[in-house]
Amino acid sequence: MSDLFDYKKEMSELRFTEIQKKALAEAAASAARTPAKRRRPVFRTALIAAAMAAVLVVGSSAAGILPSPTEIFAPLFGGAAAQTEVIDKIGRPIGASDTDNGITITAEAIMGDQYNAVIVYTLTRDDGERFLPEGMDETHLMMGGFGGASWAKGGAHGGSWFVDEDRSDNQIQLVETASSDTAMTKGTANASFEDLQYWNAETEQAELLYAGSWKLRFEVDYEDCSVRLGGGETFSQDGLNFTIDEVSVSPIAVRAAYTADSAVVWSDAPSGRQSEEDARQTHRYLDNVEILLTKTDGTVIDLSGSGGSLEPKDGATICAKGRVFDEIIALEDMASISVGGVTYEIPHS
Repeated sequence: MSDLFDYKKEMSELRFTEIQKKALAEAAASAARTPAKRRRPVFRTALIAAAMAAVLVVGSSAAGILPSPTEIFAPLFGGAAAQTEVIDKIGRPIGASDTDNGITITAEAIMGDQYNAVIVYTLTRDDGERFLPEGMDETHLMMGGFGGASWAKGGAHGGSWFVDEDRSDNQIQLVETASSDTAMTKGTANASFEDLQYWNAETEQAELLYAGSWKLRFEVDYEDCSVRLGGGETFSQDGLNFTIDEVSVSPIAVRAAYTADSAVVWSDAPSGRQSEEDARQTHRYLDNVEILLTKTDGTVIDLSGSGGSLEPKDGATICAKGRVFDEIIALEDMASISVGGVTYEIPHS
């Protein structure tokens, strides 16, 4: 798509609720203006990780022996012994690739739990020349179009960022995260990418770096190592009563599903735009619900800003929120997790 923010037509064809469509567009616009803070300089873009309708071709398999998931994920999500043990258990190699206009994109590996997944892609210049021009880093790179892998059947949210560990070589990596309201552990994933671009802060425009269209298909089959907690506990805030349906936590992500006792009502704002009232409702039902993960060393990680979805149904609102962690956290390093003030101890058996 020629304009990064021209989302209306594409959004209308996707199987997302109106609030999910609005949230994706708002996230994309925000990401394009403000790089997110992470352990490395990164540039996040909104990704639609599920419900794409396009029919994609099968990508060719990468030749030779595939790198192990530990080789791919450890530099990005932590390489301590407990972390690599987790990667060895739940990570799976992929090896699907596609080449266009001298650039090859390879889906290297995937890991995840029932509702969340992380995929790492490698982008390679086939002529061996350095991938990024002198003076440019990965913090403002983005893929044109929506991109990302699609295999979950329900609505989803996620993000992506680029990592360039060696600025002098001919490769960079793209990390994609996806969180869905349906199971993600198995399926056939289609991934489509277009035109690698960079955000010019001076002109406030996306500019083309490498033209191309890349389409991959690969099988998803990994082990769900999450633990499930809760069911039936209640809390109240901001005039709403909530019932927790389920909380799940794994070494890579967290998810909380809960039901509010009143139905959220959305305005008639245009697709891709969120009115002030809709933003207030989103905050009330979703953003304002606190999720805190406490590690065994006493560290508290605030996950309240996780993305999610809201669905009015039969006078109530079905809510779900979750996210992929910035690093792998072994379950034995987690002490407890609280949702809306309800605390659950995390079993270590």
